Amino acid sequence: MTMTETMQRSARGKRPSFYETPALDQMMSMIMVLASEVSVLADQIDGMQRVAALNGLDLKGGLETLDLDQSALEEREARRQAMLGRLFYLMRKEADEATASETSEGYAKVIAEIAQG
Repeated sequence: MTMTETMQRSARGKRPSFYETPALDQMMSMIMVLASEVSVLADQIDGMQRVAALNGLDLKGGLETLDLDQSALEEREARRQAMLGRLFYLMRKEADEATASETSEGYAKVIAEIAQG
C-alpha cells in the first residue's frame, strides 16, 4: 500500500444505538461528522488568516479574484468526495452488511411470500 492510498477501516460488531429508530442514529452520526468537518475547517481558516495577517497579506481580496485551474478543481473534488465518504460511511456499511447477508434462498422465499399474497 502506497502513502497516497487510504486503508478502508470498518468497525466490526453491532453499533450502539441511542435513539428509537436506526435512521435517527444515522442522522446523528452524519451531523457529528459534519460538525467535525466544520470545526477543522474553521481552525484552518483561522490559522491561515493569522499567518497571512502577520505577513501583510490580504486574503479576502485575494480570494475574490482567485481563478482556479483544473488541477485545483480536481483536488477540491477529491477532498469533497472523501468528506462525503466519511459522511455516508455508516449508511454504506449497513448497506454492505445487508447485501452480504442476502442469499438466493432468502430471495426465493421473499418471492414466494409475495406470490402467495
